[in-house]
Amino acid sequence: MAKSRKVTFAGTGGEALAGRLELPASQPRAAALFAHCFTCGKDVVAASRISHALTELGIAVLRFDFTGLGESDGEFANATFSSNTADLVRAADHLRITLAAPSLLVGHSLGGAAVLAAAEQIPEVRAVATIGAPADPAHVVDLFAADRPEIESAGQATVQLAGRPFRVRREFLDDISSQPQTDRIATLNRPLLVLHAPGDNIVAVDHARRIFDTARHPKSFVSLDDADHLLSNRADAAYAATVIAAWADRYLPATPKPTDDAQNEPGTVIVAETGTGTFTQRVQAGSHLLIADEPPAVGGDDLGPTPYGLLLASLGTCTSMTIRMYAQRKNWPLRSTTVTLRHSRIHAGDCENCETTSGMLDRITREIELDGDLSDEQRAKLLEIADKCPVHRTLRSEVVIDTVALEPDAEAAQ
Repeated sequence: MAKSRKVTFAGTGGEALAGRLELPASQPRAAALFAHCFTCGKDVVAASRISHALTELGIAVLRFDFTGLGESDGEFANATFSSNTADLVRAADHLRITLAAPSLLVGHSLGGAAVLAAAEQIPEVRAVATIGAPADPAHVVDLFAADRPEIESAGQATVQLAGRPFRVRREFLDDISSQPQTDRIATLNRPLLVLHAPGDNIVAVDHARRIFDTARHPKSFVSLDDADHLLSNRADAAYAATVIAAWADRYLPATPKPTDDAQNEPGTVIVAETGTGTFTQRVQAGSHLLIADEPPAVGGDDLGPTPYGLLLASLGTCTSMTIRMYAQRKNWPLRSTTVTLRHSRIHAGDCENCETTSGMLDRITREIELDGDLSDEQRAKLLEIADKCPVHRTLRSEVVIDTVALEPDAEAAQ
């Protein structure tokens, strides 16, 4: 059964962008990045249905909300075509670190124009597919042409798009009118699949002809017959996904070897360098993926928490979970628990209750906030229980670490 998980990554402007990673039931044979249409979102019908269909063919798909849309932070008015293109590159960076760099880019409508613009900045991309995409991003201005004079004179205006109000600024008009899209298409240097419906009343099919004529081979065009622009009909979306996957198959990486079952055993964590950055690490804990890094001050890229940050997170989550389990068992009115932790190094001589009397010691300061209508006795007991969490006990006990050197996988190294 395919799996879906929410992801969050930083956009070009620093805002948190919300995405959804769709994973096939088995190990993915490739990763794809999907860009949604103008003012839509990652959960629009076309995005969700095509992503689901691609996962059934073994392709993992990341789709996300652009700035100010859906669950992503920021203001839509602050976004431009250039910033959305840059956010696609950031999404590719996130995929590269957490799973695998995207081999396939799929874009719908203005998202199709965006993937054509972003492809040159994502070297691992082997194929690009567009659905109902405009040949020129500036085509989107036609959707609010009546408001353009006000935008240019006042600097901004609220326009109605798909029955919803959006604030558009003059910077958006300036940016989208200066895109060298024709040159990008001509120098794409990747196989291109253009899908378009002849009756599309939002982006005329002539845009598909212009994209196809401008692009160099290998290139393909597929008609979506009587589909509408948003691929509202389930069969149309499923057909588009099947065509994209079948077409891209010859350009995608070979299906990887099955993952060793031992790697997915409970209690097993696999840490490996991502190949990007200086210290960035990919952490696989069962089916969960995390990123660890160091801050720029010590040469890192700050793409994830530090090793000590993960250590504190382990103790903090264990503390909170242990308190919650005890409170539930006792049926106590605990609403929430907040644990704040800090790590530092101190001189042993400054520690009154430590057995070690010389050198330096690691100190973890843990602050626990219990929210709820609890008695003093209940609060005291919950704080006592905090010291009984398994991770706390592990840190306070003697720990044996056995290190075994493994020979490199000769076949994988070839």
